[in-house]
Amino acid sequence: MDRQRLVILLEMAMMTALAVVFSQIKVFEMPQGGSVSLVMVPIALLAVRRGLLAGVVTGLLVGLLQLLQGATLVHPVQAVLDYPLAFAALGLTGFVRLAGREGKMQRIVLLWGGLLVGVLGRLVCHFTSGVIWFGEYAPEGMPVALYSFVYNITYLVPEMIIAGVVLTVVLGSAAQLLFPARNRLA
Repeated sequence: MDRQRLVILLEMAMMTALAVVFSQIKVFEMPQGGSVSLVMVPIALLAVRRGLLAGVVTGLLVGLLQLLQGATLVHPVQAVLDYPLAFAALGLTGFVRLAGREGKMQRIVLLWGGLLVGVLGRLVCHFTSGVIWFGEYAPEGMPVALYSFVYNITYLVPEMIIAGVVLTVVLGSAAQLLFPARNRLA
């Protein structure tokens, strides 16, 4: 294995561990699952830094580890949707490439756009799970789809905003964290 691939694997492992730790520091927790934390930051950072595949795999690993740490489980498919697939979807943030973009504002817009794509992917997973398995919690007379959508954006939007602000600060003050080193390791 060449050194560059090893560095990428090490970064993925470190960001996975950091995301799991950050997921335990909750600003707010929803009653039937979901919370506002910094879990998105390491996944999105790595996805922007190393690309789509590294981001998706890192998110998948974070979801699997969260599943193993104790999760709300009602069905095997729900477990896959709410954990490995939902967090893997955050890796879709890596479809953006900041390298080669010179303007600070252009980089910020791309960063937030990528984060939005990742969060929308995660929302699709949680929304589907909510409609199929958590509809019983919908208030009387409220459509299950509307309930699932509102419930999930209640924590995903604040989490995305927090991650976006943190990554914007990183872009402004430590941009090298979002760009891989140009020269190969000796």
